[in-house]
Amino acid sequence: MSIKNIIAAIIVLFLLVSVTEAADYEQLHNRSIRDVLPADQISGPHYKIRDTVRSDGFMDHFTVDSVFGVFEVTGDGALRKLLREIRAIAVLRKIQDTDVFKKSLEQAAQKPLDFGRNLVDDPGKTLEGVSQGIASIFNSAYTAVTTKQQKGEDSKVDALLSVSAYKRDYAFQLGVDVYSSNPVLQKELDRVGWAGAAGSLSFSAALMPLGGLGYVVSLPRLGQQINEFLRESPPSKIRQVAQERLSGMDVPPDLIQLFLENPNFTPRHTAVIVANLSRLNGTENRQAFIRFTLKASDEPSANFMMNMAETLGGYHEKVSPLLRITPHDNLILAVAKNGSAVIPFPLDYGTWTARPELVYQNLISTYQAPGFKGLFEFWVTGRLSPTARKQLEKRNVLVVEQVYQQLEFMD
Repeated sequence: MSIKNIIAAIIVLFLLVSVTEAADYEQLHNRSIRDVLPADQISGPHYKIRDTVRSDGFMDHFTVDSVFGVFEVTGDGALRKLLREIRAIAVLRKIQDTDVFKKSLEQAAQKPLDFGRNLVDDPGKTLEGVSQGIASIFNSAYTAVTTKQQKGEDSKVDALLSVSAYKRDYAFQLGVDVYSSNPVLQKELDRVGWAGAAGSLSFSAALMPLGGLGYVVSLPRLGQQINEFLRESPPSKIRQVAQERLSGMDVPPDLIQLFLENPNFTPRHTAVIVANLSRLNGTENRQAFIRFTLKASDEPSANFMMNMAETLGGYHEKVSPLLRITPHDNLILAVAKNGSAVIPFPLDYGTWTARPELVYQNLISTYQAPGFKGLFEFWVTGRLSPTARKQLEKRNVLVVEQVYQQLEFMD
């Protein structure tokens, strides 16, 4: 057989294989909320999730009707976060109906506003006229005035008046993110924050007239540590710690600055990402992950980066130490001591289309890294369709689903 005929035969064979594989491609389609969540989570005292869940092949898109308004979120983790926020809003509104809260608001109304203005205009001079105890409260706020803010931070006036400290404590007690983009939650936290700062209204004191609401948030050890750090630390402290830890990982200063100034990351994103990279003791090239995070262009992609870091940190401690982070064609991979190449990929529901096939065919045929023994591990936060799972496993990819339940995740 001539070379021309051999080439022709190969082309025909390739086309036949392609047609066969294409027959397995899935069409994107919406799903019912009943296929995503247990029945007891679809609705609650203050909300109901609409039945149609829009899927883009990777992430789920939800619409939630509540007594506090209509919310739209992208991602299963974002939905879990929103449902906690709706419950927290209900608690905050109950607090605001109590006499003790109204008394604190009256005290807040009597506070001279010029005090706040002076702190912004000349914080150093203003602090000279107050006691050392009050000065210590505002000490961290002075640093905040001189540093660039991240998304979700309060205004410098609020920080200087210690409102932010009270907001952080209330958010911690209610198990919600003080830097959340939820405008209704932020409005309620602002109100209790001002009342707390003016009348020293602690969360326990505010809750006492209600007889306690029994709100308990269960978090793994690392999550609890991060939450406590977020409660106790103003954004300036979070950035300072992040800078120090990333420097210790040999991340270049200019890259650290770009990471810390990415407007799509909140201080919470920063804290969680850096804490999980710190778990990767002995892992080389962590700066590659920081460089990858610069791709974050909105809140869902910032959450994606955070969940990737959590997956890597959890795998390193619970499965096999990661030797080196090895980016490849816009994917993050890490070679583990067990010889696998781990792909952390936070998706809700993955389907098999031409796009993922092309990506993984290229990966399988071109990826090389020291210590890699040929097995890819695809760690996803959600699930894959049966077809997608089957196709990946045919390509020597080990699929591990719902890893947020196995590892230490914060939504």
